[in-house]
Amino acid sequence: MTERRPTRGEHQKALAQKNKKSAPKPSKKKWFKRITLTLVAIVTACFIGGAGLFAFYASSAPELDESLLKDPVSSEFYDKNGEIFATIGAENRKYVKYEDIPKDMINAILATEDVRFFEHGGMDFYRLGGAILANFRDGFGAQGASTLTQQVVKNSFLQNEKKLKRKAQEAWLSFKLERKYTKEEIFEMYFNKMLMSGRVYGFGTAAQYFYGKELKDLTLDEEALLAGLVQRPNAYNPLKNPELAKKRRNTVLGLMYQHGKITKAQMEEAKKVDVQAGLADDATRQKFSGSKYDAFLDVVINELEKNGDGSAMAEGIKVYTTLDPNAQRTVENIMNDDSNFPTEDIQSGVAVIDTKTGQIQAIGGGRNYGAERGFNYAYDLKHQPGSTMKPLIDYGPAIENLKWSTGQTLVDEPMNYTGSKQTITNWDNKYMGAITARKALYASRNVPAVKVLKEVGIDKAKEFVGRLGINSENVYESDAIGGGDITMSPTQMAASYAAFGNNGVYNDPYSITKIVYRDGKTTKDYTPEPNVAMSDYTAYMVTDMLRDVVGNKPDASGTAANVSGLDIAGKTGTTNYSSADFGKHNLPDTSVPDSWFAGYTSNYSIAIWSGYEKHFDPITTWDERRLPQHLFKQIMSEISQNVETSSFKKPNSVVEATIEVGSKPLKLASNFTPNEKRQTELFVRGTEPKEVSNEYAMPELSTPYNVSASLDLEGQSINISWEHDAMLNPETDEPLPTTFEVSATREGGETISLGTTDSKDIKVSNKLEDGNYTISVVAVVDGTRSKPGTTSFQISGTTDEDDKDKDKDKDKEPVSPDNPDVEEPTAPDENGNNGDNGNHNGNGNDNSGNNGNSGNTGNGNDGNGNTGGNGNNGNTGNNGTPPGNNGNNNGSKPPTTPTEPTAPDDGTGSTE
Repeated sequence: MTERRPTRGEHQKALAQKNKKSAPKPSKKKWFKRITLTLVAIVTACFIGGAGLFAFYASSAPELDESLLKDPVSSEFYDKNGEIFATIGAENRKYVKYEDIPKDMINAILATEDVRFFEHGGMDFYRLGGAILANFRDGFGAQGASTLTQQVVKNSFLQNEKKLKRKAQEAWLSFKLERKYTKEEIFEMYFNKMLMSGRVYGFGTAAQYFYGKELKDLTLDEEALLAGLVQRPNAYNPLKNPELAKKRRNTVLGLMYQHGKITKAQMEEAKKVDVQAGLADDATRQKFSGSKYDAFLDVVINELEKNGDGSAMAEGIKVYTTLDPNAQRTVENIMNDDSNFPTEDIQSGVAVIDTKTGQIQAIGGGRNYGAERGFNYAYDLKHQPGSTMKPLIDYGPAIENLKWSTGQTLVDEPMNYTGSKQTITNWDNKYMGAITARKALYASRNVPAVKVLKEVGIDKAKEFVGRLGINSENVYESDAIGGGDITMSPTQMAASYAAFGNNGVYNDPYSITKIVYRDGKTTKDYTPEPNVAMSDYTAYMVTDMLRDVVGNKPDASGTAANVSGLDIAGKTGTTNYSSADFGKHNLPDTSVPDSWFAGYTSNYSIAIWSGYEKHFDPITTWDERRLPQHLFKQIMSEISQNVETSSFKKPNSVVEATIEVGSKPLKLASNFTPNEKRQTELFVRGTEPKEVSNEYAMPELSTPYNVSASLDLEGQSINISWEHDAMLNPETDEPLPTTFEVSATREGGETISLGTTDSKDIKVSNKLEDGNYTISVVAVVDGTRSKPGTTSFQISGTTDEDDKDKDKDKDKEPVSPDNPDVEEPTAPDENGNNGDNGNHNGNGNDNSGNNGNSGNTGNGNDGNGNTGGNGNNGNTGNNGTPPGNNGNNNGSKPPTTPTEPTAPDDGTGSTE
């Protein structure tokens, strides 16, 4: 068998496989070369592209302008109506030449901001590389690399934004600036241009403002502090934030030592100096005023700083604010009038906020507040809020989470904090017992407030206030009465209270709506988003309780704040010193450190604090305590003039019900609940009580009296009338609907119903047979029946013969009547048988007796003269056997007022 020869195709495939296996592999060197060439190509492309983009951006950079380089660019501030109210820039600036700047001042700035300033050409690439690594390691923005030259350029021509175009233009202009001016000239520009605090520009101005000194007179620690301000001018302000300022100053001193500008001994000595030791007084700083609304402008500048735009004012921005000039003028006029304050030194802080939006309308930073005073009592203050905290952390959360009624029963009684022997006391050192949540709040009782917080729970209460902009790491039982860990400013308090008046929607307080940068096109929106903080029923029910704080109810704590004609809700608050403080500082017993009032209408929410600059300078009088209320009344009444103020509207989620105070669980008041125990309260719809209280039974109905009955002339009908003292509705004092059942009982026979009526008389057809009857009238109210009021009645038949005799008598002459027989009265026997008609039913008594006055049991009708009856007003007998049973004036005759006993007349006419 011959071997098969491979086909041509098979031969070619085998040959190709052999060639493939024998081909040499590319070396690692060749691969490295390929990669390198690729990277070079990419870098070259990026460089060319970057250079082109840089050239493009640089070509659109503005020209260098010496006037802009040397002077700050003014920023403009607009009120809510779009009118300019402040311009901040080169005003009041002290310009300093380079040769007049102290050497230590130059060293402090260079060590902090640009230690290689005299070595680089505008851009410090060595520092830039370090900043890039730091940003990769710690996140973008962790470290900047701007030189002094770049900062001058940025603050003179460019916007404060981190965009590639701005950075490219900044680099190009820095390069040009270094070519046109000397290092000393550039440093001088920087030194006089930078924003130092608020509206203070330049280091020379800052030296005078903060220390009242010329630059040459500054000490090392003072120079270090000023050098550190540039990074965050308002945050490192030693007047407002001494701790932050001290930390920043010490950092600067450390950098000066690190770069060999000072010795270690100099550094340590300077760090020991109190950061506020050499600061100038308020009078020295007054001359730096740049606005007619300084307190409000301080808040605006703080807000710019908070949002990262603290240095943007040096770039010529336009700031559109929420300022209401009318409200601001009102606040300042009242705050600057010494006659409105009980003492010379007491201070106040006022914040006026739009209830619906959270916009700050006006700020009262203090009495006679000047520009850059340093401490704004409306914004910078952080003090315990006292009882103004109760609606926020106690009653609001209780209604929101537990759906409590405003009538919820709370017991004001002696109580200690949990796990403590410390007793919770009220301001008057008294306890009210069982009261409603409403009264506990408007009378500002402390014990119920703590009980409410415990019932709600710390976590839920903390969550609730967090939605109102109040953030606290810890919440304690003492926070229930505003004496714990939580502190607040008037601005924050006004914003938190505004949510109650805004159907539960909270807005962070803000003073800026937007800013517009120098190009006139780029803007930044500052308006915060609203947040639903609570249900509408919670907001309204708290508001309704707070109305009573400023109302006219007894024990209401905020009546001095009420403004006639305005629907206002609000709350007072005071804080306390500890027991140790009283002894340590020799304080009077009436001393308190803080007094608050927060109140709102549907338009404005205002919070006011009053106290003294030093914590242990106490408030000791009621005039001082009520100062926030008086200021609130003045401010609210003035700013509300000519402004339509709608009332708070009850939402559909809230219903009313009249409850019996003190019932637990709550029950509806009955018709017989006393007035003082009846209260109309609010409930979350669906939680209102259905059960009526039976705590108070219906009182015994008054018995009808003066019952009389007569036949008409023809004897065809019977006319019956009576009197009755109606039972009154406890809630309205109006008579309750009463019906009367009338019946006749024949002597020895059956009882016949004569009818029912709502009036006090009835006319019925005479269908009764001849005989003696007892007519009875029973009052009926809601199914409850009174005892019967009665009278005797006789029906006798007539004949034709009798009628004829009567007709004959008409024709006879009248004769003189004989002397009538007179029946001598007889003393009643022991059984009281003195009734003319002999109706000895044991029902009627003399008006001063009860079912038997001294044993008289007769009906006492004395010829239907009604001298007796069911007059249960006495207590001398009961069917002849004392004591009586304290009757209810239900006799057949109305009761008479008892008189004082008199001695028998002895003929002299004198009484005792």
